[in-house]
Amino acid sequence: MSVNLLNYDADGLAELMTQLGEKPFRAKQLMKWIHQRGEADFAQMTDIAKSLREKLTHDAEIKAPDLLSEKIASDGTAKWLLDVNVGNGIETVFIPEDDRGTLCVSSQVGCALDCTFCSTAKQGFNRNLSVAEIIGQLWWAENRLTDAQARIGETPLEPGGRKVTNIVMMGMGEPLANFDNVVAAMRLMLDDNAYGLSRRRVTLSTSGIVPAMDKLRDACPVSLAVSLHAPNDAIRDEIVPINKKYPLKELLAACNRYLEKAPRDFITFEYVMLAGINDQPEHARQLAALVREVPCKINLIPWNPFPGADYNRSGRDAILAFRDILVEAGYVATVRKTRGDDIDAACGQLAGQVKDKTRRAEKHAAAMEAKPIIFRP
Repeated sequence: MSVNLLNYDADGLAELMTQLGEKPFRAKQLMKWIHQRGEADFAQMTDIAKSLREKLTHDAEIKAPDLLSEKIASDGTAKWLLDVNVGNGIETVFIPEDDRGTLCVSSQVGCALDCTFCSTAKQGFNRNLSVAEIIGQLWWAENRLTDAQARIGETPLEPGGRKVTNIVMMGMGEPLANFDNVVAAMRLMLDDNAYGLSRRRVTLSTSGIVPAMDKLRDACPVSLAVSLHAPNDAIRDEIVPINKKYPLKELLAACNRYLEKAPRDFITFEYVMLAGINDQPEHARQLAALVREVPCKINLIPWNPFPGADYNRSGRDAILAFRDILVEAGYVATVRKTRGDDIDAACGQLAGQVKDKTRRAEKHAAAMEAKPIIFRP
């Protein structure tokens, strides 16, 4: 049975080479061909001994998830729905900016944390993604974005122009609930023989699994974002159920411990704005007091509606008033600019169709019609 080389970080690939009777340095050669050049054909790896290429052709493969659907938004955002076996789809989103290209990567099929405002959570949890399925999203995107012939309808992807410079582990799933595979994939993202990204350019977003945050600090400290979404335990218990196990006092203490080894000197707190739930002026003042002891930036996120959800997006005035209270309290507070609204670019909105296309077709059509308002504060 062939092994998928996308499943191996540097140490794992070196061990595999030893098992094949090869010198460990062959691992670095392979990594450069696979991750820097995006090559999947062993015959094209010309500086690798022919005998090893023959072994690999027989015993190994380089296989990323297959494409199910592909969309480009009017603002340039690209969304790929990728196949990770029958009945399972994951979403990867590329967001081009003038100074960077950010790829939003998924870590699980579905999610078990059941945040009440999240489209992915409503699909339930299926399984963790393998290392190959996580790093395969980046491998696939890099190849797609540099393919001069790549086209979506009549909209071409610019050859060689848009490259991935930043990774956010903010797609489907809770990354820290798939700790080992996510860390192995991030090590490939950071490896100079693979993608060579700095720790500052790889961000992991967690809902707050405190023991895993401490473990990440020691194993692979990248930039950290925490899905806070509430200014007190009462509200967070309702909308982010993991808070009942790891309440805010424990979570914020873990944030400060993480900063001891973090590549940035602040935590990013993500805060989805839900009308009448967590967006009132008193909530902003509570939030300012809550995070006073944690060096942080606060990112206010207009909620992305999806069919069957029981929430409404906060109004523009409410979001800006909330932001202004935080700024006056001395925080860096921003409102996330919504991207890719015309292709449902928020994670989880397309993958739900894969499990049961017939049952979800009507809901998806409704989501496509209900395009969110873009706030430009």
